[in-house]
Amino acid sequence: MAGEIPDLEAQVRTGTGKGAARQARRDGMVPGIVFGGDNDPLPINIPFNKLLTMLRKGRFKSTLFNMKVEGHDDVRVICRDVQRHVVKDLPTHVDFMRLKRTTKINLFINVEVTGEEECPGLKKGGVLTLVRPEVELIVTAADIPESLVIDISALEIGDNLTISDVSLPEGAKPTIDRDFVIAQVSAPSALASQSDDEDEDGEETAADEVPTTEMGPPDGEEE
Repeated sequence: MAGEIPDLEAQVRTGTGKGAARQARRDGMVPGIVFGGDNDPLPINIPFNKLLTMLRKGRFKSTLFNMKVEGHDDVRVICRDVQRHVVKDLPTHVDFMRLKRTTKINLFINVEVTGEEECPGLKKGGVLTLVRPEVELIVTAADIPESLVIDISALEIGDNLTISDVSLPEGAKPTIDRDFVIAQVSAPSALASQSDDEDEDGEETAADEVPTTEMGPPDGEEE
């Protein structure tokens, strides 16, 4: 199960309709609604500044939240829509869906690396590049993994580790329908630079070995 689900605090919005929504915005709030599950829809208000900060962090619609509303039990929700001002592009309304244990959702799961001490590529001076620090998976709300563990203990320099090499949690699958790279072990920059220098030296040597018959006469002399 996910180790830490961020809290999202909201207030009950009294009244419904455009008038109540406009009043909420004047009070520095963003009106919203929580729907789904076995309960009736709940009109809410969220502080504008807090919501805007979370939106700017990215992946708001693929983050699971623990919604806290005074007078109501905490509930896990996921955003289903954010309406924005057509000119200012600022949030004007937000919709959240309550999640049942069997609900399928898309979430970005952090990648955890193991086997670094045994990795032969790293022992030889290779550099580990985590191409995807997070992987988007389709998971059930009741079985959200804390992380996606990858084992690089067998990787040599130049090897890649792809999603097909990873043992996914039961019931989970990637949203991308192809085999993609998660991590790779590449040659250190020093070796790459040395290889480039050798190529350049080889070109200079080849120029020095041009036969004299193919070279022009010294300056000031005729052939």
